[in-house]
Amino acid sequence: MRYAQIISTGSYAPDRVMTNDELDHLLGERVGDWLVQNVGIRERRIMGDDQVTSDLAVNAARAALDKAGLTPADVDLLIVATDTPDYLSPGTSSVVQHKLGTRNAGTFDVNCACAAWVTGLDIGSKYIATDTAYNHILVIGAYGMTRYVDWTDKRTATLFADGAGAVLLRAGDKPGFLGAKLIADGSFHDYMGVFTGGTAKPTGGADESPRQFVKFQKRFPPDTNNKAWPQLVRDLMAKINRPVSDINKIYFTQLNLNTIKFVLNDLGLTLGHTHTIMDKWGYTGSACMPMALDDAIAQGKGPQPGELVVFVGSGGGAAFGAAALEWV
Repeated sequence: MRYAQIISTGSYAPDRVMTNDELDHLLGERVGDWLVQNVGIRERRIMGDDQVTSDLAVNAARAALDKAGLTPADVDLLIVATDTPDYLSPGTSSVVQHKLGTRNAGTFDVNCACAAWVTGLDIGSKYIATDTAYNHILVIGAYGMTRYVDWTDKRTATLFADGAGAVLLRAGDKPGFLGAKLIADGSFHDYMGVFTGGTAKPTGGADESPRQFVKFQKRFPPDTNNKAWPQLVRDLMAKINRPVSDINKIYFTQLNLNTIKFVLNDLGLTLGHTHTIMDKWGYTGSACMPMALDDAIAQGKGPQPGELVVFVGSGGGAAFGAAALEWV
């Protein structure tokens, strides 16, 4: 048997910091206190004018490779999870391969919004389990959503940020990756997104404004994740034949601190089982779970060998995913 094991992590947050006080000034009203109390965000990072999504991904991937003592040439497959690509086509993974120098790696992108990284983790783990040609796989979540933010719209300006997180998977002879559960509800496809650039609305149309923004076109039910995440975790635990009480560490999409607290309580877990980063890095979409994992490890709060680790993500579409592994 071959199992995918996470052997190293990396993350990257751009240098530019935007505080809640700056947002108060931009928006002309006080939003910072509400953000801290209801979402958990105190500040966020914004990529520089000279940066694009692939640059964020490369920095996170390089950190993961350095920690593992491997070179870009050792990577067999490169998966980039993002819904803010450099281009509509070609895939951002191709750009990352070139910039990083992973000349031996195959590449592809995964886009199921903010659930893309946990989906990429599932895909990469199954490549390792089923094909001996793949021994080292980079799974990178990268997010450059501030390029699509209208800084006069408090619904989006208060939330989105930029960043990247990466894990390096290795083939091993013991768990490792145990399983995943992916679900979706496509009836939410037109609720939130950047609704341009595809065949539904090609760029360059006569009715197109000079710049397109991320939009909440409809309101998600406020309890969407409160309902979906606990059931998703329970279904995953049943799939791998383990009780929820066995979970040692669990990392969530970093969208809302109060939601994370609610779900932990529902599952019979505590804040000590998780790690959050939205307070200092804002919401980084498909990058936030590997960024949270890497930050926890850097602070000495990461998983220990033999512990059961679960990732739970959700994103527009709507897409949801959870994955479980034993830490090595």
